[in-house]
Amino acid sequence: MFELRQAGERTYYIESPAKIGIYLADEGAYLIDSGNDKDAGRRVRKILDEQGWQLRGIINTHSNSDHIGGNRYLQQQTGCRVFSAGIEAAFTEYPILEPSFLYGGYPCKELRHKFLLAAESEVTDFSDSSFPSELEIIPLPGHFFNMTGFRTPDDVVFLADCLSSRETLDKYQIGFIYDVGEYLNTLERVKTMNAKLFIPSHAAATDSIAELAQYNIDKVREVADRITALCETPLCFEHILQRLFTEYERKMTFEQYVLVGSTVKSYLSWLYDTGRVGVSFEDNMLLWKRVN
Repeated sequence: MFELRQAGERTYYIESPAKIGIYLADEGAYLIDSGNDKDAGRRVRKILDEQGWQLRGIINTHSNSDHIGGNRYLQQQTGCRVFSAGIEAAFTEYPILEPSFLYGGYPCKELRHKFLLAAESEVTDFSDSSFPSELEIIPLPGHFFNMTGFRTPDDVVFLADCLSSRETLDKYQIGFIYDVGEYLNTLERVKTMNAKLFIPSHAAATDSIAELAQYNIDKVREVADRITALCETPLCFEHILQRLFTEYERKMTFEQYVLVGSTVKSYLSWLYDTGRVGVSFEDNMLLWKRVN
């Protein structure tokens, strides 16, 4: 783990729990994401130092803690800029927003840990003149608010979290999604992309992404069908979530409750907006019901 691999003349990535990209510009090295914590930041800096690469900036694909957790350490140690934009920049500067958003209120102590709550960092917008303009910014919304990918001049595309490996999907079944409709749109676009190499954060690097993108699409639709079927009888959100955990043989924890629970709410919103489920209020309880 934390092994440096070359993907192009000036493009590298570090094999780690969430892959970290490296682009070598004339003025120095730019990371694409920074890992999940200070320890990841230390390991990345060690690799950069061993190669004699000066860190100029960190370019975040999105603000989930496993992608921005090394920002603060590296920024404090090197003075590098951290690049982000829009709502992702806000979450990066004020990371308490992530567990608060997931929980829907102030997060209890079991949710205030490094896997959901990164250290804050100072952010520079993508539009700033110091951003390496030769990188192509690729919008990849859906998994999170305004997630972005990047194509380097070596024709290497970093895809962030827009898809998961087959193994991960088969094991966990439900991957985190903020906006199901946008996520499916993103996967359809990714399916048609061409590049010398694709580097997803949580799947193996590959020169062909279409098959894996379709597998992710199929899994989303399978989960949507499962939720719709559960709503044949009117159910409240908590009962839907309980049945999904039971049917998919997953263990409920605080972390899984907010991650999967937030995703299931996103599925229900999408199913409601597309007319597949309806709602009713009975005994002061919101119930979800399949629309036949």
